[in-house]
Amino acid sequence: MKLPIKLNDKKTINAWALFDWANSSYSLVIATAIFPAYFASVTDPIIHIMGLEIPNSALYAYAVAFAYILIAFASPALSGIADYSGRKKYFLRFFTTMGATACIAMFYFKGMGELYLGLTAFVLATIGFAGGLVFYNSYLPEIASEDQFDKVSAKGFAFGYIGSVILLLINLTVIMKPDWFGIENKSLPVRIAFIMVGLWWIGFSQVTFRYMPADKRTNLSGNVVNRGFQELRKVWNRIQHYPNTKRFLLAFFCYSAGVQTVLYMASTFAEKELHFTTSELIAIIIILQLVAIGGAYLFASFSKWKGNKFSLLTMLCVWILICVAAYTVVDKSQFYFVAAAVGLVMGGIQSLSRSTYSKLLPPGEEDTASFFSFYDVLEKSAIVLGTFSFGLIETMTGGMRNSVLALAAFFLIGIIIISRTDLHKAYGKS
Repeated sequence: MKLPIKLNDKKTINAWALFDWANSSYSLVIATAIFPAYFASVTDPIIHIMGLEIPNSALYAYAVAFAYILIAFASPALSGIADYSGRKKYFLRFFTTMGATACIAMFYFKGMGELYLGLTAFVLATIGFAGGLVFYNSYLPEIASEDQFDKVSAKGFAFGYIGSVILLLINLTVIMKPDWFGIENKSLPVRIAFIMVGLWWIGFSQVTFRYMPADKRTNLSGNVVNRGFQELRKVWNRIQHYPNTKRFLLAFFCYSAGVQTVLYMASTFAEKELHFTTSELIAIIIILQLVAIGGAYLFASFSKWKGNKFSLLTMLCVWILICVAAYTVVDKSQFYFVAAAVGLVMGGIQSLSRSTYSKLLPPGEEDTASFFSFYDVLEKSAIVLGTFSFGLIETMTGGMRNSVLALAAFFLIGIIIISRTDLHKAYGKS
């Protein structure tokens, strides 16, 4: 019988953080840096599907939305089942394997002849990436004591940023200098990147699987899906008795709509409004990732000094300033400074939000996956709300700058709610 995991064990924490190193490669290399441009280059500008004429960029956006809608609906049931059946590691391994395999399958997407293969593989890889995060996040309270949540959470994000940048630089070398490797086929370097990401993802995650707490499986009987939702209903009912946890989740939903939309639309904004080239956009992406490493650790230290509440409020104020700055920026040099600011608070707010929520879980809580599924679904729903609002405002006003400025409202609402929330405990008066 495997011995229980010791809290704050360095080897266990490093193994946990290495999962971020593994799966963040998909988020940065594929979803952000390579696949959007590759998809646009190998598909027709207008794609005919079921009698509809859809721009290829819009079809790509619909694929992203479809993937996140699926995981938003599925992850609550799956995480509830995982807690009920004790199969947390099982589901983490399942989503990782599915995502990495789908990523490798994208190698065979060469153009319109493989359109449905490419879209299906991309959607499955995105689901694998997003689905695994629910179970990965839920391990935090099992491997670290509360006083270490901020530091350990920051370590995971830092590992993710470092690993993904390393692999991105390797892939960019192959893509930009294919002659160094004897490659003549124009699309082959990009498709090789799909394989490299899949192997990197599944390979490094094996270390995490080895050192995470073993599953405590129980026998399954009856309708396990229904029982998964029953677990979630229990979680929802429990949250009603913890006003600080409820307020934080509401604030998290609001400011995540702003954060995630900025991250998804930054490259598009730079290209459309400031006419950035592909190489310049890649430079922005690398700046975001590298600065985010320092930001994650900076605000972990800042929270230790001034507390989570003050740190979150500070970052939300910075996010508002970013929205205002993006609205007024007129040249590329100014935008590089805006990108650096985004990277600084991007790493900090993602890391500190996860650790703050861990602190606000009900005392002695064991069904952490179910609680983190709420957290995950809120973030996925925030992506839908934020990006839809961004597009709607641009359509109505005719400018992306107006959309960026409007995002400040999400951060302002977050500030109002956080200021009225006690982030030290799940219970008691704020």
